[in-house]
Amino acid sequence: MHPSHVLRVATYNIHKGVRGMGPRKRLEIHNLGLGIEALDADLVYLQEVRLFNHSEAMRFPDTHIGWPKMPQADYLAPDGYDVAYRTNAVTKEGEHGNALLSRWPIGDIGHRDVSDHRFEQRGLLHVPVNWNGIPVHCIVAHLGLMHSSRVRQVERIAEFIAAEVPKNERLILAGDFNDWGEKLDEPMRATGLKRATPPGVAALRTFPSLVPVFALDRIYTRGFRCTSAFVPRGNSWARMSDHLPCVAELEID
Repeated sequence: MHPSHVLRVATYNIHKGVRGMGPRKRLEIHNLGLGIEALDADLVYLQEVRLFNHSEAMRFPDTHIGWPKMPQADYLAPDGYDVAYRTNAVTKEGEHGNALLSRWPIGDIGHRDVSDHRFEQRGLLHVPVNWNGIPVHCIVAHLGLMHSSRVRQVERIAEFIAAEVPKNERLILAGDFNDWGEKLDEPMRATGLKRATPPGVAALRTFPSLVPVFALDRIYTRGFRCTSAFVPRGNSWARMSDHLPCVAELEID
């Protein structure tokens, strides 16, 4: 357990709780639950989370190792955590979106559509959290696959923050930014956000999970400093999703 003055934050793209293709597709949601609990994070930002999916539920019958009866965010939340979830994308068989799992009490849940074109449905999940009596605004993001889309989405994030987050309150924006070319830090700084990496630490690579090369999964903050950060590695983590989680420990700046 980390000290009470430290806020531990994790972000994780869970790939909808399944891995593989065709007859080799396997369910990983149960292992993901164990992994998320082991992170011992106060705040867990999740992307590609399912509320329901009819075809996957039929493929993995509901047994103790099958498709959970409850929504994935609720299933993955450790005991005692609050859960916030909103849908980003709707498909023929179901949907998926962003979630926040919080050890601390949460307030009213907000959502903003930041889709840039009709082929990619993207959204922001906004959740205020009361951490030790301090309001912390949490925004879960999953940006587009094209750089031009990501630039416009960062502009919309800046507009959303200006409209919805008081200037004197702390903010943590985290998720899968799909920033293969490492080009978003500067526009994020213009918004008043800095990437959570401790001094002297190189980019925390999270994708692909087997041999991570790209730092796609990130944590940006306002009003905090990052004292440590890491990406858990190993075969078990590589199996659970195509991304690895990114974890940072924050203290008030």
